[in-house]
Amino acid sequence: MRVHAGDIWGGLAATVVALPAAIGFGVAVYEPLGQSYNAQGVMAGMVGATLLGVLAARFGGCQRLISSPCAPAAAVLSAFAIHFTQSGMPAQQVLLSLLLIGAMSGLLQIIFGLSKLGGLIKYMPYPVVSGYLSGVGLIIIASQIPKLLGVYGNSGLWIALTSPEQWRAPSLIVGAVAMMLMWMGPRITPRVPAVVIAMVGSTVTYWMLGLWDPALRTIEGNNLVVGPLGGTSASGGSVDALGGLSNFFSSLLLPWHAIADAHLPSLSNLLYPALTLAVLLSIDTLKTCVVLDTLTRSQHDSNRELIGQGIGNLASALCSGMPGAGTMGATLVNISSGARSSTSGMIEGAIVLLAYLLLAPLLSWIPLAALAAILIVVGLRMIDRHSLSLARSRDTQVDFVVVIAVALVAQIFSLIAATGTGLLLAVLLFLRKQIGTHIVRRATFGNQVFSRCERLEHERTLLEEKGKQTVILGLQGPLFFGTANQLLLASEPYLTGYRYLILDMKWVQSVDLSAVHVLERIRDRLADSGHQLILSDLPGELPSGENLRQYFDHTGILQEKMHIQVFNELDDALEFIEEQWLTEAGLRPRPDQSVTLRDFDVFRYRKDDTLADLEACMDRRSFAPGQKLFTAGDQSDEIYFILKGEVRLDVPLSDGREHHIASHHQGDFIGELGFLDGRIRADSATAVTEVELFSLSRVRFDQIAENHRRLGVTLITEIARVLASRLRQTNDELRLVESL
Repeated sequence: MRVHAGDIWGGLAATVVALPAAIGFGVAVYEPLGQSYNAQGVMAGMVGATLLGVLAARFGGCQRLISSPCAPAAAVLSAFAIHFTQSGMPAQQVLLSLLLIGAMSGLLQIIFGLSKLGGLIKYMPYPVVSGYLSGVGLIIIASQIPKLLGVYGNSGLWIALTSPEQWRAPSLIVGAVAMMLMWMGPRITPRVPAVVIAMVGSTVTYWMLGLWDPALRTIEGNNLVVGPLGGTSASGGSVDALGGLSNFFSSLLLPWHAIADAHLPSLSNLLYPALTLAVLLSIDTLKTCVVLDTLTRSQHDSNRELIGQGIGNLASALCSGMPGAGTMGATLVNISSGARSSTSGMIEGAIVLLAYLLLAPLLSWIPLAALAAILIVVGLRMIDRHSLSLARSRDTQVDFVVVIAVALVAQIFSLIAATGTGLLLAVLLFLRKQIGTHIVRRATFGNQVFSRCERLEHERTLLEEKGKQTVILGLQGPLFFGTANQLLLASEPYLTGYRYLILDMKWVQSVDLSAVHVLERIRDRLADSGHQLILSDLPGELPSGENLRQYFDHTGILQEKMHIQVFNELDDALEFIEEQWLTEAGLRPRPDQSVTLRDFDVFRYRKDDTLADLEACMDRRSFAPGQKLFTAGDQSDEIYFILKGEVRLDVPLSDGREHHIASHHQGDFIGELGFLDGRIRADSATAVTEVELFSLSRVRFDQIAENHRRLGVTLITEIARVLASRLRQTNDELRLVESL
């Protein structure tokens, strides 16, 4: 496999950023176990950076992502280390518990990826994530301030702050230099990461202080520096001061030697901490992946990346390393240095291992105050200061409360409690948004909107009068237990005094059993009054993938056919109701009955001999259901007078489908545009039922108009009147739509 030069430089540059942070995070986790475990913390950070860098890059689904120990992992594990230590758990058992938490979190990440949960974890609400990360940042700051002051051991923040006699000047000076360089590093030179500048500058400062204090130049028993990198024995003693390859591998096995001396912790007690860590690391990784996609115009595989991260964290824990995630800083440096593939991440992991083998003596002298200062700056940057602005507006005050609540729970109780609080608030935030949604998109009446069937003038007059007894409620959003009562209240005014209630469900996103129960109540109340519930535009498949038609069928709501009707489109429902009104009024002839020319409004007052002459110029035709009368693109100048049946007009769309624009029944005419201008047809006409009609070409009409001029003028005038009426109706409906 050919390695691109950019991957080499990217991996090298990423190592410069990731290595100091990994060391700092490792020390932060293991320091509560005692000064002798600082070296093991350094080892854990470097092992984590090595194995995560190699394995996550190899098996992950995001190119150029750099994975290494991170601040959230350090905060979670250090919090548990402090809790376990204060509860009296032996150091070896604490060490083993931390590694088991890391291993279980890796397994959970693999399960997340295999279960295709990668696309869901990254959609954690921003206020919850913001509050959680702010809480993690505060925990990091609180845990590192004692080290910055030179107060070591298991002293808490309050004890450290109120015991100035324990403060040590070298720690304060080195820490101040490190913090200053972290803030000023980008201004000094943007080419070198600030963490590297801070690490080098603070270490040089420590050695300069050592010129005045010889004790600072002694590594044994010096609790101001990391100390020998040989690890610790099972009894807590030092192992082989200056490391080397043999020390490296022996240190990997040291924690597992503790199994012989310590009781194996209860896995059930570690499951929830592991779940907390797995979710947090997954969110941190996928958030970095999204940013990386934006910068590189690429697309990562969330589920595969979680599997890769899980493999890396599992391997790291089994080798006594720190867990971690995809890190933003090292990844950005990797990209800017020319990296092109995941090979850069593998190179970064290999360079970390090489750095340990070659630089172990130098790493032993890293000041703990410098690491503490760097982590404090990292913690400060994790606090979402932008969230403070959410308190200024009433629209975002609830989000601000969520951020503060999660952060406070993390401080007062634990990160586990913060996780539970965050998940609970995420659910409540979702329900709040959904319940606050107005599920009625619009309410219109049958005298405001009509079907696409063209009606004669006297039919239109009747439908405008009867349409007052039809109400259409356009529904939207989720219909579930949180909005079911809202649906009932919205329908309440229309359950009496209206013959038809149409629920247009075109914009509905989901339905649950509570909403179905409300629909049953609405149906039954309408049926008690002899009225009818109609459902239209039931989505075949909801955004959730659920088939609403099947769901309604399985719940049994559609079994009472006499009380409920279901139509594919709102237009079909309106046509059904209109036909009911016309039939009851005696304006709709029997399906097998044909009309004559005199039944057409345009010919109602013509003389018999005139109609006889006109009929002689026409062709009588018949069409079977589904047969085309004409097709869009045909050249024709004929007008058609429907004697029997129904004709549907459709216009073709660019994707090959057709859009229904109108339906015409007996006593109506179609094809008037081609008859007037002689241009090609813009629509297609299809027989819905058996159709009989008269067709009249423009040529024959011009011939009869020579002898019956009044008939010619009347026909043209009637066509113009009908077109004007249709245009007015269209304008009225457009105004109604715009007002909704």
